[in-house]
Amino acid sequence: MSTDNTTDASTETESKCGASEAGEARSASKNASGTAASEAEAETDTASKCGASKASSSTETTPDTNDDTTSKCGASSSSTSSSSSSSSSCGASSSSESDEEEEVGATVDDFDAEPGRLIAVGLGPGQPEGMTARARSALLDAEHIVGYTTYVDLLPDEITDGADDIYDTPMCGEVSRTEEAIDRALAGNDVAIIGSGDPNVYALAGLALEIIESKGATATMLDFDVVPGVPAAQSCAARVGAPLVNDTVSISLSDHLTDMPTIESRLHAAAKEGFTITIYNPWSRKRRDNYEKCCEILLEHRDPETPVGVVHAAGREDEQVEIVELGELPELGETDLVDMTTTLLVGNEDTYVWDDRMVTPRGYETKYDY
Repeated sequence: MSTDNTTDASTETESKCGASEAGEARSASKNASGTAASEAEAETDTASKCGASKASSSTETTPDTNDDTTSKCGASSSSTSSSSSSSSSCGASSSSESDEEEEVGATVDDFDAEPGRLIAVGLGPGQPEGMTARARSALLDAEHIVGYTTYVDLLPDEITDGADDIYDTPMCGEVSRTEEAIDRALAGNDVAIIGSGDPNVYALAGLALEIIESKGATATMLDFDVVPGVPAAQSCAARVGAPLVNDTVSISLSDHLTDMPTIESRLHAAAKEGFTITIYNPWSRKRRDNYEKCCEILLEHRDPETPVGVVHAAGREDEQVEIVELGELPELGETDLVDMTTTLLVGNEDTYVWDDRMVTPRGYETKYDY
């Protein structure tokens, strides 16, 4: 399953959340498992069809190497690229391997067109049947669709075939593709920016509003809307029974945007108060320590026999579902079961397993006879 802020499991590439990559060329075939096919991460002579043209110049290039990446977002600005970089299609350029924070390029004053519309659409758990009717309708109506390549590959053919243009980038393109979507909307297009799960759960709805504000535009001007999807916590919980029916929290172990001391503090607070806990982004080669520390904190506050639902790649061909005890969780970090597409559902002191299903009582048994 594509969780709401999931890294492609095939590469475990760490998103830098501020570096941009041009990944305009869409993969020729869809992968039903949701894993992105190989992409040209430094594509040259790439064009984005936004309804207007923007000049781009390349410096320090040889006659045989043209790295101009052209965007047509309706704003006029110039960007430069070297032989080792690809320019962002949003009015700013940066190296695909740069860790420096992107700067917003065009502002609302650079656009002459009547603004179009921007919607953030949640695809849900990954498979087409998991998409809500409202999300499907919104995507069928959108002229342009913008998203992470893995999520674009999850779209049904009827949606991609009906769009005027699809713009996708591989990992590390969160800021650039969100700004691309906004620029396309400011240029007069009806644009959908997509993500798995729900746009408000470790996703790009908030970033879109921040960038709209930084451009001097308003959400009202773009008729900005959010179309919710089923978050990973709920779709994964459904696969193991009923673990989240009482008070619950979600915590991501990704420390790109939230430092690990803060994550640890939140884990302590949630674990000691008896919430059921959904853990997103639990393990990758670059954050073994985060996973180990999480297990250590949970075991500090909870019984080792506490049930934990482990759902790997929900909704994809390689889906795996297991219910284990909390004491077993540390050793699963080095297995194929736990990676960036896995969601962990940690029970509380009342959670139990019955008939191969997790059950967290809501409290009815204290009020009613049944």
